[in-house]
Amino acid sequence: MRKTLVAAALLTLPLVGCDTSYQLAQKVKSQQMSNKSQDENQNLSTLMDQLFEQQLIMSPISRIFVGDFSANGQFVDDLTDDYLKRRHNLNIKFQALANSIDRDKLSQQRQISYDILQRDLTMALLGETFPEHLMPFTQFSSLMSSMAQLGSGQSAQPFKTAANYEEFALRLEGYAKWFNTVKLRLNQGIENNVVLPRVLTLRLLPQLKAQMVDKVEDSIFYQPLNNFPSSITAEQQTQIITRYTDLLNNVILPKYHDLYTFIDTEYLPHTRGTAGYSSLPNGAAWYQFKANGHTTTQMPVEKIHQIGLVEVKRILSEMDLVRQNVKFDGDLKAFFNHLSSDPKYFFDDKQQLVDGYMALKTQIDQVLPNYFDLTPKAPYIVKPVESFREKSAAGASYNSGSPDGSRPGVFYINTYNLKAQPKWGMMTLSLHEAAPGHHFQISIKQELTGLPKAQRFGGYTAFAEGWALYSEYLGIEMGLFEDPYQLFGKLADEMLRAMRLVVDTGLHAKGWSREQAIEYMLDNSTMAKSDVEAEVERYMALPGQALSYKIGQLKIIELRQLAQQKLGERFDIKAFHNQVLLDGSLPLAILEQKINHWITSQL
Repeated sequence: MRKTLVAAALLTLPLVGCDTSYQLAQKVKSQQMSNKSQDENQNLSTLMDQLFEQQLIMSPISRIFVGDFSANGQFVDDLTDDYLKRRHNLNIKFQALANSIDRDKLSQQRQISYDILQRDLTMALLGETFPEHLMPFTQFSSLMSSMAQLGSGQSAQPFKTAANYEEFALRLEGYAKWFNTVKLRLNQGIENNVVLPRVLTLRLLPQLKAQMVDKVEDSIFYQPLNNFPSSITAEQQTQIITRYTDLLNNVILPKYHDLYTFIDTEYLPHTRGTAGYSSLPNGAAWYQFKANGHTTTQMPVEKIHQIGLVEVKRILSEMDLVRQNVKFDGDLKAFFNHLSSDPKYFFDDKQQLVDGYMALKTQIDQVLPNYFDLTPKAPYIVKPVESFREKSAAGASYNSGSPDGSRPGVFYINTYNLKAQPKWGMMTLSLHEAAPGHHFQISIKQELTGLPKAQRFGGYTAFAEGWALYSEYLGIEMGLFEDPYQLFGKLADEMLRAMRLVVDTGLHAKGWSREQAIEYMLDNSTMAKSDVEAEVERYMALPGQALSYKIGQLKIIELRQLAQQKLGERFDIKAFHNQVLLDGSLPLAILEQKINHWITSQL
């Protein structure tokens, strides 16, 4: 028996040894796979950061907005043939490099990055097939306005040292050459019937004229010279003043005069009387491309139009419930007129409006910890829109702070027309533009570490604006709309986003006129006519952009409802918000994949 037991024991020893060898082999294999995954993850991160760096080289002004001040004096003309060729070659090169990455070897987080990269490169190359460079600006978005903001000393361009002043002077010299290229492109647009609508061109002229000052001291580009830092000596100040006075008087101001004259006398007569892209060569395909780009979907514009009609009908019904709850004596249209005309709903002082938003900031900040365990390092401040652009600027907007939190985000309020800023709309606007809307989403993504820079500093309108509109929706749960008039304000803003689906597609896909679009919005909202006109002209200038708000919000709400349904009591609102925010700005299809994966991991 003993021999048998010993023999049996001896017989088992090789088996144990074989099992250990097998486990060791598996461990080595697993480690090799992990190493390969780490290698491929690093390859992708390096590739994406290289692309991001190359894109910054081609757009040096963008550097300052990501906290990189190494190219403050550079200016790249993005309208030249050379630039367009280099951009194309860059996209082709990096698409080939992306195709060499094995997606299956990437971590789940890096697969998200990979899908973003492939989507962006595909869209960039497709976008090259449309002559965007022949309409290089509009009244709503132009390099002229951007350079004025930078040159004011109140934006991201630094004016802290004498070297900073010289850097911006060099940037202005490059900018001056751009005026020649833009005239060339506008002439080519005339030749190819790719021109702006006449009404938008007319809006551009006053913006240019505002820069055509008689005294150089009145130029917005002179403002930093009125606010020298104490570190700059009197001698340096004299040199800088001489440098800027000569540059502005002899180069920059004449360029503005020349462009104004060209647009007024040569370009304007060739502009189109139509409002939408459908009247441009290949306009239907061009607009669908823009809709796809802004919504990050492949949704046909006709479907978007129908979604808009359904949403408008629903919101009108909810607005009428508010009217009934406050016992207003009159129909919904009369209620609209009452809310948009009664003086008690408006401030009569600009500073009161700004102060009102600061008070709301305090109120909102008190409830945010119940819904978020992640907040930005950077604070935000409330400022009125600068006078030089207030006539054509939106009612409110957000400019991000610096990634390290040293420069706050700015919640801009347009105080030009106080009748366009009703008190009952303030809570919604604050939630959307500031916290937890744009300020949270943009600041948090910039502060993330371990992500490719493109995810930290790039963005998608559908995600950013969808999140901001979702933040308005979240305000109901937060208890911030207990006042029925503030709730009406929330519905009024939601109505604006729903009408955009109808009007944007109406203008660019269905041949609507500007007047038809204005009439539709006036019939379905409390908005002042001046605001409606500005909105419609914005859609004319930025086709497809306005679609992103509602489409993005509906997708985020859909994903949250799915998570609540699948997870039940295990659903954690803070965890859901983290999942939405902690990979930067995502195309909606990729966000959906991510949330579905997260839901599965929680089951």
